[in-house]
Amino acid sequence: MTGCVHIICDYAPGDLAWSEILAALSDKLPGQVRLVQTCVGSFDTVATGFAVAQLAARPTALADKLVLFANCAPRKDLKTARKDNEGEGLVYAKLKNGAQLLVVNSGYSLSFVREHIAELRATKTSNKGSQFRSRDNFPSAVAQCLNGDLTFLDKLLDHNCPDIIPAMPESVVAYVDSFGNIKTSIRSGNKLLESLKEGDKVRILLNDTRRYATVTTGSFSVPEGELAFAPGSSGYGAPFWELFKRGGSAVKEFGNPLAGSRIEISLL
Repeated sequence: MTGCVHIICDYAPGDLAWSEILAALSDKLPGQVRLVQTCVGSFDTVATGFAVAQLAARPTALADKLVLFANCAPRKDLKTARKDNEGEGLVYAKLKNGAQLLVVNSGYSLSFVREHIAELRATKTSNKGSQFRSRDNFPSAVAQCLNGDLTFLDKLLDHNCPDIIPAMPESVVAYVDSFGNIKTSIRSGNKLLESLKEGDKVRILLNDTRRYATVTTGSFSVPEGELAFAPGSSGYGAPFWELFKRGGSAVKEFGNPLAGSRIEISLL
């Protein structure tokens, strides 16, 4: 069997954890399956959710060949001591484009893709018994999913219920790429953008830092060293807007804010 498994985890690139997960998946997966890795920051469910949506909700006729596995489990669903390394549970989602997701349902990990979900189910996969569930518990479910064996699924869940999947956070840092560009959760169609036109100057308050940016239709439409606020490369038909510093790093300009940090934007 051929196919592709996208894996999103909050382990650093090259960390031993990645090698152990890939080895465990290779033991379970059928045929020639490509494994694609994406790293997010430790316990960063906002960036996890952003990456889940960007990789799984893409408009392609081959989406039904994709299985995406994401695990970012800060274990914040309970504040008390955890028994037997229990953590947030693994859920199954099938998107409207046919992609299948196995995601540890923590924080905002499914929030950015919520509107694309056609079916959401709990799974029978154990959420305890190991500190390293991505290696010890979850690969079997990924393999079953690829094989079309969905006997590991459990009850239906209401993906529109905010207690199950919270709404996507508004006006926050959603993801920072390797160039230092800040991908925000402000999306085309947002009321905030209705009053803005190309060439406008806006005041950005982020991470207790105030800077000024030019509204553009393209990130490179500003002189070297200046900030642009423009629709970015993520989000497909309704792009997420980005803060981009030409010839520099937008995230450094704002003192390296974390994903989830609130962004305030006002027209000058």
